[in-house]
Amino acid sequence: MLVPIFTLKLNHKINPRMVAIGKYDGIHPCLTAATQAGKVFIHNPHTRGQRPAAHRLSQSTQDNDISLLNINQAVSCLTAGTLGPNTTGHTLLVGSQTNLLAYDVHDNTDIFYKEVTDGANAIVLGKLGDIQSPLAIIGGNCALQGFDFEGNDRFWTVTGDNVRSLVLCDFTADGKNELLVGSEDFDIRVFREDELVTEMAENEVWVMKIITSLCHMHGSRFGYALANGTVGVYDRTARYWRIKSKNHAMSIHAFDLNADGVVELITGWSNGKIDARSDRTGEVIFKDNFSSSVAGVVEGDYRMDGQIQLICTSVEGEVRGYLPASKEMKGNLMDASVEQDLIRELSQRKQNLILELRNYEENAKALPGVSEGESKMGVIPANTQLQTALSVRRATESQRAHIELNISTPNETIIRAVLIFAEGIFEGESHVVHPSAQNLSGCVRVPIIPPKDIPVDLHIKDSFNVQTCLKIGGYLNTQFHVFEITRQLPRFSMYDLNVDPSAVQPTGKVTFSINDRPQRVVMWLNQSFLLPEGIDSPDITFTALRGGGLLKINMQPSGEITLRTDDIDLAGDLVQSLASFLAIEDLQAEADFPIYFKELRATLTEVDEFHSVHQKLTAAMADHSNYIRNMLVQAEDARLMGDWRNMKKRYIELYDLNRDLINEYKIRSNNHNALLARLKSVNQAIQRAGRLRVGKLKTQVITACRDAIKNNNINALFKIMKAGTASS
Repeated sequence: MLVPIFTLKLNHKINPRMVAIGKYDGIHPCLTAATQAGKVFIHNPHTRGQRPAAHRLSQSTQDNDISLLNINQAVSCLTAGTLGPNTTGHTLLVGSQTNLLAYDVHDNTDIFYKEVTDGANAIVLGKLGDIQSPLAIIGGNCALQGFDFEGNDRFWTVTGDNVRSLVLCDFTADGKNELLVGSEDFDIRVFREDELVTEMAENEVWVMKIITSLCHMHGSRFGYALANGTVGVYDRTARYWRIKSKNHAMSIHAFDLNADGVVELITGWSNGKIDARSDRTGEVIFKDNFSSSVAGVVEGDYRMDGQIQLICTSVEGEVRGYLPASKEMKGNLMDASVEQDLIRELSQRKQNLILELRNYEENAKALPGVSEGESKMGVIPANTQLQTALSVRRATESQRAHIELNISTPNETIIRAVLIFAEGIFEGESHVVHPSAQNLSGCVRVPIIPPKDIPVDLHIKDSFNVQTCLKIGGYLNTQFHVFEITRQLPRFSMYDLNVDPSAVQPTGKVTFSINDRPQRVVMWLNQSFLLPEGIDSPDITFTALRGGGLLKINMQPSGEITLRTDDIDLAGDLVQSLASFLAIEDLQAEADFPIYFKELRATLTEVDEFHSVHQKLTAAMADHSNYIRNMLVQAEDARLMGDWRNMKKRYIELYDLNRDLINEYKIRSNNHNALLARLKSVNQAIQRAGRLRVGKLKTQVITACRDAIKNNNINALFKIMKAGTASS
């Protein structure tokens, strides 16, 4: 059994997911974590008594080995590592919802302190793509931003939703790091600098599937954790495994705990459990427990003995270090009680399989006194097969618009139950249909309502038996058989060919040209949409069942394609899907979405108004702060002179002024939240404009849109979104 080689009890609480190890003098590893009251503590037992208090850094009164860094804001993320090209020690990076601080702990100085309007929810430090210098990359309000050692803005792009986790790894195996981004819209996106390489969707709308943690394991393999208690491993876009727990994964880390040369996925849970799982199978090879929730999992040579330890921390300040298993212990990291539980579980599984086998044998053998023909009554016919069909059904008074899955058999067998596994459609990812005894038949219809346009594999299991059962001597011989089949639901399945003649024509459109045959576009239509019969023309009109409105697709003989819809997200999805199907690397497009652009223009006007209000409130608070200083001096002077009447008067004025400041702060807070919501909409608009293009042209549009916003050139912004370029 693996046991900790050291345990520490720190007198400071630790914020979850905000733990790092840094060698700030280039030699000694220091445990660093965000704690309460806008502070970061640095635990350094190696240079005891050699840390003078200066600037932001102060000595903890509770622990001589701990220094406190005053941030004076709620810390939202932190990390440590090499940022400068010629620095000997690591740099500490601390993010909040408004600022990013790069701090030299050894010299007690700020390296830079930058305002970040989109906030910093997650941070990662390292090299990205062809950018030579290391970057501190933060993810915030639908935006990604990277700073070099001098605080210069070297990288910026937008993503689909608020960023929650970041990690760098060589995803494409080209020797250069890509940036993996986990966000609140359930997607893991991969960026090669500011170019989107691919994205993986953890599709589930019924539960919180926010990507809370990512960690690089080895090569192109990485681990992930979701807010609903799911952890798993991907190798590029292929998911190796995943498990789901009723507890929340607070931190994940890659570490070779069993010394087999391959890292395991270490997970710290909200119930205090630590476990290590094989990166190949997800099998648990080690467990331990804290008395409180895990805050973070990191690694470092904390004992300075040349051996790297796995370091686990709890929110209550408990720290444990584990060494990798020795040769004698390899493969035997679990304690005896856990092994006994595993043996008991396997024994139970064995008994269940033996019982199932016995039932099959009893059903297979002929009953005594029964002829051969009669004994086959209850045996499912050899030609039985599962037949499935998908069709679009419009909304009625009693039911929403949906896709109907029709499951049937070609003979007299009846369907007892249907079990469907599908991500992102059913609550809990599965759905069971069990017809009552009065409604049994050879056909079952299941309504399916996809929440968004994603391709979904439907894994179907059906239980069958024949309608006639043989009963002799009180014995009922009924055979049940389970058939399995997988059917894919096309990405754009919630679109119906039946169009209301009175429907309002869409005003939005996107136009682009391709060098491909119309037949290829027809193939894409048949693969991506749920069509009752294959079509032979790329000119087609659909009714969107989920959001209403029309979708019109038209292709000219010259190769020019026009997509007409008022939904800019749908237009972007269609462009990306078609480009992927036709293997188009770069695609320019012209777009116009009058309704959406009108809403965006109003949002930009509101952003200017909120910025103006913010500046006025900040100036007013600064004036009040100066006034408070003067009033406080006057009140203290009156106290020292024994002028109690004036002292009381000044303190009453101070009380009123403080109350006004609190009210102004509430106004500032509401204004700031409203501003963040508008900035999120602007960043999403830039991303949507980019998704109307493909490849380098998409990147150029995003960069040009950001430059237009920085220069406050709104007309240029809309010109770029429409034409794809700022030039006339």
